[in-house]
Amino acid sequence: MKHGYIRIAAAIHDVRVSDCRWNTLEMSKLIDQANQQQVEIISFPELSVTAYTCGDLFFQQKLLNQSLEALQQLLLKSSESNLIIIAGMPVLVDDRLFNVAVVLQTGKILGIVPKTHLPNHNEFYEKRWFAAATEACRREIQLNGQQVAFGTDLLFEYGEAVFGIEICEDLWVPQPPSTQAAMQGATLIFNLSATNELAGKNAYLRQLIGQQSARTHTGYVYASAGIGESSTDLVYTGNGIIAENGQLIAVSERFKQSEQLVVSEIDIEKLKAERLRNTNFFNERSKIEYRRIRADYQPVDFGALSRKIHPHPFVPETNKRSESCEEIFAIQSAGLAQRWRHTGAQTLVLGISGGLDSTLALLVSVKAADLLGYQRERILGITMPGFGTTGRTYANAVQLIKSLGVNFREISIKEACLQHFSDIGHDTSVHDVTYENTQARERTQLLMDIANQTNGLVVGTGDLSELALGWATYNGDHMSMYGVNSGVPKTLVRYLVDWASQQTDEATRAVLQDILDTPVSPELLPAGDNDSIQQKTEDIVGPYELHDFFLYYMIRFGFSPEKILYLAKQAFSSQENGINYDEVTIQKWLKIFLKRFYSQQFKRSCMPDGPKVGSINLSPRGDWRMPSDATYTE
Repeated sequence: MKHGYIRIAAAIHDVRVSDCRWNTLEMSKLIDQANQQQVEIISFPELSVTAYTCGDLFFQQKLLNQSLEALQQLLLKSSESNLIIIAGMPVLVDDRLFNVAVVLQTGKILGIVPKTHLPNHNEFYEKRWFAAATEACRREIQLNGQQVAFGTDLLFEYGEAVFGIEICEDLWVPQPPSTQAAMQGATLIFNLSATNELAGKNAYLRQLIGQQSARTHTGYVYASAGIGESSTDLVYTGNGIIAENGQLIAVSERFKQSEQLVVSEIDIEKLKAERLRNTNFFNERSKIEYRRIRADYQPVDFGALSRKIHPHPFVPETNKRSESCEEIFAIQSAGLAQRWRHTGAQTLVLGISGGLDSTLALLVSVKAADLLGYQRERILGITMPGFGTTGRTYANAVQLIKSLGVNFREISIKEACLQHFSDIGHDTSVHDVTYENTQARERTQLLMDIANQTNGLVVGTGDLSELALGWATYNGDHMSMYGVNSGVPKTLVRYLVDWASQQTDEATRAVLQDILDTPVSPELLPAGDNDSIQQKTEDIVGPYELHDFFLYYMIRFGFSPEKILYLAKQAFSSQENGINYDEVTIQKWLKIFLKRFYSQQFKRSCMPDGPKVGSINLSPRGDWRMPSDATYTE
């Protein structure tokens, strides 16, 4: 199982009602396609061998005999490869007819799972033909000359993956069988379905599948009947939907008049990581002991993933970006407003550099003041030019402060730093870490003292990415009284500022857009020719988009460096994304990220309070507890 991924498929084949031979041939075509695409498990719709809409033909012995013949053909087909095939058919047991899923591999029937919940309302009449799983008297049956496990208590092991099966209506009931299957260890659920189409039903179906995969921390594979089913009273559109932990990762085309094979990969390691962190997941496990059936596992190296790995996992999808930015901004503002109100501070004090982080912090502070009904003049925006401050960032800082109507102050730190260099005997021509950190600490001292002077609260500007890398001067910009950006990674800061620019007047928008176009820099080294920024952060520590990618997958799921590298190669080598880093470059920055992350924990161990806004936070009081002297080894 390459890096924890298993390739699966939902197959929607062309059917002829009650023509088992035709249906089996059509299924075989999709099985061949699945083998060509190195699929490991393929699932067909409910009653895929006979078609779902046979009605009273299910009482005909001829149809039942033909379905057994079709099963034999599928068994022969399964012997051609190691592919696991899940097919739907009617099976007669002790004079009762069951709607079942049959699991096949290498010429063997691994197990049979009957449908638990039979719909018998509105357009459905399944109890007319079928018995529910609870009516079964046996746990094993004879089928096509094989002794086979039969029941809803079956789980199938395939390498590290464990899968369970439910059938159509089973998903729609208050307690789906897949819930208990997941709590018994299933990381994959296959649903063989025959869901008819109704106006508005598809949106609800997608929500249902997404929510069930999220609640159970599973990959959910849904294959529903489509082309060829009878349209006497209903229409079937062939829904093939693959979800993983709440996200739909592959979806078929509805109303398509030909067969479809929906292929994707499920990350079993990710699902296991979610369960490892969710301490309540196994609390309600039933006392029923599920039977486990081991399938033949053969590793498949399918190369690149068919699913897309987003290069910016912290950035919301385009269609949800505005809503998400508004919500994140509101969380930051509400957190600061509560702290401001609780402390009774007269002012908020911020250092404004003309960079993205301090800009976002100032915008959040303004929003907090507006929420509380405070005058914006109670916010002190202080620009503190130093040896590396350029005209562009200085002008943007000044214009931003004034355009937002907050109190403006300018204090140069040059003379104070020169005096400090003299006091400690530092050569001003040596632009080392002492030279840089002196400026950062001088700025923090000014902010803290002005906060004392004005009964104020120093608002921190450092973001989540900087905390991860330790890209902050200890007891310099590392320190504040409330860090509003501490839960926001650098790649998201940009989108938040851009979103905020669309909510402001034209003058403020122009300043914000220029800030967005300015390279990220601490500006602690003297400017170059033509007042250019000489010290570009990403030239030193690496691209933030890479570091945010590493951070997300390491903290969110605990992935190994090898897997993170594998995913990064997928995400950052796509021409479609317009982002290209070769493997050597990714590996270089990954090593730097890991070394910095481990070595800089001591800064995070005493970081200020700040609001969590997403799934990842590095607060030592909340999400992340790590010893400061942990060792990183390659």
